[in-house]
Amino acid sequence: MYELFQVVVNSEEKTDLRKLVLSLDTTNKHYFLRNEILQAFADYCHQSQKPVYFYHSSYLGTLIQYTHEIILETDHTWFIVRPKVASQEIWRLTADFSQFDLMTPPEFLDVCDRLVNRYQPHILEIDLRPFYQASPRISDPRDIGQGLNFLNHYLCNQFLTDTQYWLEILFQTLRGIKYNDLQLLISDHIRSGVQFAKKIKPAIKFLSELPPTQPYPQFRDQLQKLGFEAGWGNNAARVRETLELLQRLIDTPQPAILEAFVARIPAVFQVVLVSIHGWVAQEDVLGRDETLGQVIYVLEQARSLENKLQAEIKLAGLDFLGIKPHVIILTRLIPNCQGTSCNLRLEKVDNTENAWILRVPFTDLNSDFDEEITNHWISKYEIWPYLEKFAEDAEPELLKQFQGKPNLIIGNYSDGNLVAFLLSRSLKVTQCNIAHALEKPKHLFSNLYWQELEEKYHFSTLFTADIISMNAADFIITSTYQEIVGTPDTIGQYESYKCFTMPQLYHVIDGIDLFNPKFNMVSPGVSESLFFPYYQTELRNPQQTEQIKNLLFHHQNDHILGYLDDIHKRPIFAVAPITSIKNLTGLAEVFGRSQELQARCNLILLTSKLSVDEATDPEETEEINKLYNIINEHHLQGKIRWLGMRLPSHKIGEAYRIIADYQGIYIHFALYEAFGRSILEAMISGLPTFATKFGGALEIIEDWQNGFHLNPTDFQDTETTIINFLNKCDHNPEYWLENSQWMIQRIRHKYSWESHTEQLLILAKMFSFWNFIAPEDNDARDRYMETLFYLIYKPRVDKMIAQHQEKYAPI
Repeated sequence: MYELFQVVVNSEEKTDLRKLVLSLDTTNKHYFLRNEILQAFADYCHQSQKPVYFYHSSYLGTLIQYTHEIILETDHTWFIVRPKVASQEIWRLTADFSQFDLMTPPEFLDVCDRLVNRYQPHILEIDLRPFYQASPRISDPRDIGQGLNFLNHYLCNQFLTDTQYWLEILFQTLRGIKYNDLQLLISDHIRSGVQFAKKIKPAIKFLSELPPTQPYPQFRDQLQKLGFEAGWGNNAARVRETLELLQRLIDTPQPAILEAFVARIPAVFQVVLVSIHGWVAQEDVLGRDETLGQVIYVLEQARSLENKLQAEIKLAGLDFLGIKPHVIILTRLIPNCQGTSCNLRLEKVDNTENAWILRVPFTDLNSDFDEEITNHWISKYEIWPYLEKFAEDAEPELLKQFQGKPNLIIGNYSDGNLVAFLLSRSLKVTQCNIAHALEKPKHLFSNLYWQELEEKYHFSTLFTADIISMNAADFIITSTYQEIVGTPDTIGQYESYKCFTMPQLYHVIDGIDLFNPKFNMVSPGVSESLFFPYYQTELRNPQQTEQIKNLLFHHQNDHILGYLDDIHKRPIFAVAPITSIKNLTGLAEVFGRSQELQARCNLILLTSKLSVDEATDPEETEEINKLYNIINEHHLQGKIRWLGMRLPSHKIGEAYRIIADYQGIYIHFALYEAFGRSILEAMISGLPTFATKFGGALEIIEDWQNGFHLNPTDFQDTETTIINFLNKCDHNPEYWLENSQWMIQRIRHKYSWESHTEQLLILAKMFSFWNFIAPEDNDARDRYMETLFYLIYKPRVDKMIAQHQEKYAPI
């Protein structure tokens, strides 16, 4: 970037730069984000009558395209630029516009603190960089999120450089695999890697002389004499194939062989899925509005994990030993559970054999008033003081249920990830994090103004917990690439933790290594038993179809607002909770402003609530009132249906299909959406789906034919995009069908739970292996995380406890 800056300040464009900065200065603001910068530059080019090329390809235009933030000081202007994804540089322009200097993160964070009048000369600096410097690291930004592939190549190369050493490591790893106390794969009779390697070929020769389908129990004794225990396969052919893969791996280490071999090794039997704040139960409960997607995700993941583990155990020949998979969803027990099952300690997950919801209560924190809090549901922003004790109480419960230790602990969301860290640290078990959506990037300037927001959101505690858990995790699963490092135009969720300030608390100099192989993209699936294409009529229940059709178009009750003058208009359908971030009011505003959309379409909204009496917080009240006002202001009676009710998943699936029967469309108009479960559901049902351009939908839809991404802040462009689609449908009757079929195939090919679970288990095995061969780095990293936990996190939650005690103290 240095050359680009030099060209700007040494050319005639320096005058344009000065005028642009002066125009920003007249706004009485000091901090500008990318959209504001681009708009200001576009306005300058228009007012100065610059040629079209100047905005896009002049030196200054190129610089502005790379710029994501600008900070104005009296003596300097600061430019935060991203020359490429996952790479940020900080440059400071002198007051006379003559010189640019490359600045350090601490200098940048100091100026951010001065911006909000909270600068202090000495402040704690958090820097995780030293813990990653000695680790293998991805070099190409395009490969970020493909950690498994990178690690496979790295380990194979290491095997080639020192075969003897890595053979011993491989042997020690395989010999360490047990089911509770039952030794698998290699017996104690084999004592070294060299001895182990010599046993493989005689074993293969012995197996080649057996009938391929001969069951493992019938030749178990002979294999044991050679030093091989159960776990290699369920019949002679399978055991032979697995040993041949191992032999090929030793002779010619290749990534594909390594992955194929690891996939066959039975190393995961007992899994914990941690989901704390979500009101976790099943079909009739499924979380609250803010956690509905999380609960569905965890339940479907549990079912898929059990199915996959069952298949692996059977193929490994371990079922005859009575070995079964065991999956536990760990959540909190809520005594005052409003008639749900959330007060039951143990509940079997529907349609599984050995997957369970284990609920552990929040227990006494040495306060007389805690039960006034802990007997009830607690918001994800207030839950932090109870998590450490919850982890302590949950550990013996898990050991009791498993009758041993789990092999893998998976955290969900910030609170679940912190509990996963605490459990993993204590049990010495592989930890996986799944964030789904991190809070920090969802709230603009949430770190800079954390003190003003602390009472409501407790961001200091939340962000500290995120730093701890994401760095302590052995591997991190994301749904999309942009979740990690964003796009050229946007910062990724994890990238936002790279460098930031919490004024007067700490500076994060380097909060996470985005190039570390711990990051892996593993997209979730969608339940195809509930969500399937509309034309698969043999799977649809005619009685239910008629019931849901009546609900969508005709039925009237206290939970439905509006009627439709003409039910034959093409329906626009949206399903979302009534929150500002999901932006149903924005979609209603687009529809209300467009006479053409009203003439050609009906708008049907399926959300959770209809009345302000049902609202649980001020935000819901505001959104509900705003939606009523939009309907009245634009006279949408007869053109809109608002269903304020919670439907079970099988009925929502039928609702998508009915909209598809009418050749309707689905719109997900969120201001930001990390991934978007309902997008998958709508697409596989056959609905042409339009979704926000801010978040994971960029990768789900991949901008099919450049027409299905919406900017939820640009109502006019949204209207134009939808009308263009309607016009094409009217011009070509096959156009809706073509797009419908593309949507279905996209989900079937890329978003399946089977693929998700297969990748998840391979990652768990590979990173367990990696931890075995590189424990020292992890120990140092974990001690650093413990320091942050006890010196920053704990004092913050102690303050929250005091606030809760004061709030619930008897008068």
